[in-house]
Amino acid sequence: MQNTDTAEQSAGTNSAADRLKALEAESDIAADYLEELLDIADLDGDIDMDIDGDRAAVSIVGAELTNLVGENGKVLEALQELTRLAVYRETGERSRLMLDVSNYRANRKAELEEVGRKAVEEAKATGTPVRLDPMTPFERKVVHDVVAAAGLTSESEGEEPRRRVVIQP
Repeated sequence: MQNTDTAEQSAGTNSAADRLKALEAESDIAADYLEELLDIADLDGDIDMDIDGDRAAVSIVGAELTNLVGENGKVLEALQELTRLAVYRETGERSRLMLDVSNYRANRKAELEEVGRKAVEEAKATGTPVRLDPMTPFERKVVHDVVAAAGLTSESEGEEPRRRVVIQP
């Protein structure tokens, strides 16, 4: 009986190690793709790779990269999707890779957490649902996480690109 437990623990360790290797491979593929893109666009930037929970995270840092973010992060969203496609082309697996440029997402996340906290306070104070402005999937997830941490519930409503978070009191 003990041998079975050891085998199961070993299999769990191997699957975690395999998943980590797969995420590191995603990061490497994404970094190679983005380095080529920076070369083609003649942009200077350093690429940082990390594993953030259960997803690969790649950041491009450097001066003069605002064009890679675009208005309200629209270019960044498109670049992230292209990078995910490059990973898919190489691995055959759908990627949840998160791309950031010049800390745009990190800064935006902090802003959204504050928006979420204020909306939670409003929902609690008024006892009515609070509807936020339309957001990207990344932005909605940040707000949903803040709402859940505050002990309230939230849902997304509407169709892309007008999908928004509604916080229930």
